[in-house]
Amino acid sequence: MINRDFSSISPSAKWLLLMKGYTNIPYARETAELLEYPNKYIPDFKKRDYTFWASTIGLENRYWSIDQLLNDLTIKNILELSSGYSFRSLEYTQQKGVHYIDTDLPDVIATKKEFINRFKKDGFNTHEKLELLPLNALDANNFHEIIGHFPQGEVAIVNEGLLTYLVKQEKGKLCSIIHDILMERGGYWITADIHLKNKEAKLGLKFNDEIKEFNEQQNTEDNSFESFQEAEIFFKDMGFVIDKEANIKYSAMSSFKYLIKSVTLRQLFKLKSAGKIQATWRLKAV
Repeated sequence: MINRDFSSISPSAKWLLLMKGYTNIPYARETAELLEYPNKYIPDFKKRDYTFWASTIGLENRYWSIDQLLNDLTIKNILELSSGYSFRSLEYTQQKGVHYIDTDLPDVIATKKEFINRFKKDGFNTHEKLELLPLNALDANNFHEIIGHFPQGEVAIVNEGLLTYLVKQEKGKLCSIIHDILMERGGYWITADIHLKNKEAKLGLKFNDEIKEFNEQQNTEDNSFESFQEAEIFFKDMGFVIDKEANIKYSAMSSFKYLIKSVTLRQLFKLKSAGKIQATWRLKAV
């Protein structure tokens, strides 16, 4: 029985949002402004910090890679796990027939509901069905209950930034839950959480003490994969095959120009020699 309090993860959602506010990810800037209120949120685009911009472009890539793999599906039932302060749900509920369920820990969901009420006061309206519900993704009963909110048909389960907080046993539990659901309903699992170890060293990043302490507390390094081959074998053992891998051009992202302005030749060499350290996969249960 896995029984762990995941509430300590929530602070990371705020850090990530404040970084995403520097990008053109939908609603990221507006949400960062609400999260910082009554303080002003003013992105400093003159910032020349390689670690900051390399991390920001990594977040932006992760977000758009999920959209890429989701957009070529016709599935209308979408469940997002541990969504943080992302509002992908608002984008997709503009599409006809979409039923989107946005989940995270209770405190994050409560805050997101307040934000959506604020968006509505400013004239925003979702055209299709949107639910924001608290969910511990390792709670099988709650997970299945929420899936039951969808009408008949295939489901697409998406996540970014969840698996790096889970030890192998917990990853296995999550895989088991999702596998059961996809075998019953049909559909896909899109995860942007195929991260390799030693990211900091490979890319030459220098995180501040707060981020280092958080990563150590959550064991994000140990929870990453040694290689993409190891990740593929892990998911295969859990009953999944890779249906498709996202392919996003970094140069097309809004934060790319700021990274280029901030990188030294030494850092650029480090960046290029590191190779791929993250992947987003669309998985199918078999």
